[in-house]
Amino acid sequence: MLLALDVGNTNVTIGVFDGARLIHNWRLRTVHEQTADEWGVLLRNLFAIGGLDPAAISGIIVSSVVPILDASLSAMARHYFRTEAVYVNSETDTGLKVLYENPREVGADRLVNAVAALHKYGGPCVVVDLGTAITFDAVSGNGEYLGGVICPGIGISIGALFAKTARLPMVDFREPEKLVGTNTVGSIQSGIYYGTVGMIDGILERLLQKLGPETKTIATGGQASLITRGSRFLKTLDEDLTLEGLRLIWARR
Repeated sequence: MLLALDVGNTNVTIGVFDGARLIHNWRLRTVHEQTADEWGVLLRNLFAIGGLDPAAISGIIVSSVVPILDASLSAMARHYFRTEAVYVNSETDTGLKVLYENPREVGADRLVNAVAALHKYGGPCVVVDLGTAITFDAVSGNGEYLGGVICPGIGISIGALFAKTARLPMVDFREPEKLVGTNTVGSIQSGIYYGTVGMIDGILERLLQKLGPETKTIATGGQASLITRGSRFLKTLDEDLTLEGLRLIWARR
């Protein structure tokens, strides 16, 4: 079995594959101070709840944009699973031709998403990942990673609005009951939701003009389901896209 970890700035997504089948997955909060032993205990507890045998794990692959956690994850892999963790980076054989000016600048999660989207849906395609940042990653029909767009994420927008104003409250992100808010919380939720949907649709409209109308659009990430419902251009929701990309990259080794 394969243990796949996608380490983001806000959440860590964990998946266990038996061959090509994702048999368990979890989404946890990213804790920058997490030690190797804490990771080990946490994963073993999750495995126990899921009825999984840690000894059955034959490989670990990691997509990480939080370098401070890499050392503790590597130590966890050695001490608790008796294997070396493999990290996706610009030198990993992903099967993509990366056209970024400096391939080292491309986040591992963006490469992994591109691999999975091309494999599952074909190219050209655009992946919209709604995480701490909202990223758009464009892939050609020839398997070229073309680049993309990076925008502030929903949580960042909500936090900034609260931090930079004297009287506006912190709110939860949710689809508003109505467009025109009749109280402050409702007005903020409407602005954040429809503002995010409008921004995403505006960028996708331009990308589709550039890449062609046959371009597939795929949404992933923690808040993707809410946004997909309101979007004119996001057609496919794939919450396990990043984990699937990690499995595909592992299979190329």
